Amino acid sequence: MCSIVGLQGNVNAESIIKMLKSSKNRGPDASGIYLDKIYSDIDLDEFEDDSQYPIAFGHNLLSIYDLNERISKPQPVSNDNLTLVFNGELYNFKTIRNLLSKVGVDAEVKSDAEALMYLIDFYNKGDLIKAIQMAMRLIDGDYAFAVWDGENLALVRDPLGVKPLFYAENDDLKGFASTRNALKEAGFNDIHTLKPEHILFNWEDIAPAQPIYEKIFEGDVSKIDKLLKLSVAKRVEGLYEVGVIFSGGVDSSYLALLLGEIAENVALKITLYAVGTENSHDLEAAKYAAKYLNLDLKTCEVTEDMVREALPSVVNAIGDDNLMKVGVGLTTYFATKMAAEDGIKVAISGQGADELFGGYKRYLESFVNDTLNYDIREDMSNMYHVNLERDDACAMLNSVELRLPFLDEKLVELALNIQDNKKIVSMHDEMRKSILRKLAFEEGLDYEIAYRPKKAAQYGTGIDKILRKKILKDTDISKFLE
Repeated sequence: MCSIVGLQGNVNAESIIKMLKSSKNRGPDASGIYLDKIYSDIDLDEFEDDSQYPIAFGHNLLSIYDLNERISKPQPVSNDNLTLVFNGELYNFKTIRNLLSKVGVDAEVKSDAEALMYLIDFYNKGDLIKAIQMAMRLIDGDYAFAVWDGENLALVRDPLGVKPLFYAENDDLKGFASTRNALKEAGFNDIHTLKPEHILFNWEDIAPAQPIYEKIFEGDVSKIDKLLKLSVAKRVEGLYEVGVIFSGGVDSSYLALLLGEIAENVALKITLYAVGTENSHDLEAAKYAAKYLNLDLKTCEVTEDMVREALPSVVNAIGDDNLMKVGVGLTTYFATKMAAEDGIKVAISGQGADELFGGYKRYLESFVNDTLNYDIREDMSNMYHVNLERDDACAMLNSVELRLPFLDEKLVELALNIQDNKKIVSMHDEMRKSILRKLAFEEGLDYEIAYRPKKAAQYGTGIDKILRKKILKDTDISKFLE
């Protein structure tokens, strides 16, 4: 996870530096910029340049990998043809690197950004859009990136919108960034979100031929467990330690169980992080589940003072004062704060399971009205700006990257096409997520965990009660948006 920024027009280097400073929390380990050339590992407080440029890129690095064959390398990256900035992870990095070697790319490829740049360059025969589309068919990951060929600029976001990317225009400049606030630093006010799987080519939006949530086929239930195991394994490959945002419910417990199975074969330290007020539903459930799973658990007992202290940063980061979003955002913030204090840079989250498998209570009405399939697909199509950008922003306040195994592209395609009655079995199915609960139970969770009723994070942690009964009595939280 990193922060990427860029400007096109009559660009002052100072504006790029301001954008990078405002999003430094997303990448505290190194910074780099591209002006007329690449300046790597710069000090943002000391870099000075009064010149004007037609285009500029910036990058803040969160260094996760330090292996012989793969490193978290400072960006931007470039070759003779392209310049690229990249935020995210390629889970099939080794496959792409080996493919490049087989087709004769004579370059030392050691980072995700380099692998993507050379892949696009290989396919680029004068049509940058087509080259990017070919590359997107081959890469497996969560990403947002910008690429420049000397004439054309393309901005790209992954198929589900796991990684954020915003853009804006005014009379003098056009810009993009991983955060809205970075664009505000450059003087933009009317800021847009790039939709998942879209390409913004020379500031014109190009939609995918068929978004992932529109693909319809007959889903094979027997493959769900295998795809989820593969998804979890991909997201921790090359890591020595990982955190889990943990509530003790079926989603996070299932992921923790699968991580525990992986740790039996490789050196992987797993720590669970649970958040809640004293004796709250989620804290008690997390303690029970952690003991059952025999995994280390760290807890954060949230108080009114802690919420008051964190509110300005969280509300500002998510750009919204909606109480539901703020309550969930605070949960993510406190959990990843514990992870960061332990030096952990990657945390696994169960985000997406409720949308895919019919977990929300409102889906009962959808089931009765025979609209469950449609409503789930609608929710998936809007998830990027309803949930994902919020969670990403709150985790990155602590420089922790979230990885979401339930949102693996292949798993999502399959789950969307599983029959409705496998997700909710009847109008009286108060548990919901039937197929997921059944799989988790068969994999090894005990009945109490696998069939624990869902309680939304803001309620299960007790944070919503603090907000409504104490904070809102004397605080207008909308002021934190200013």
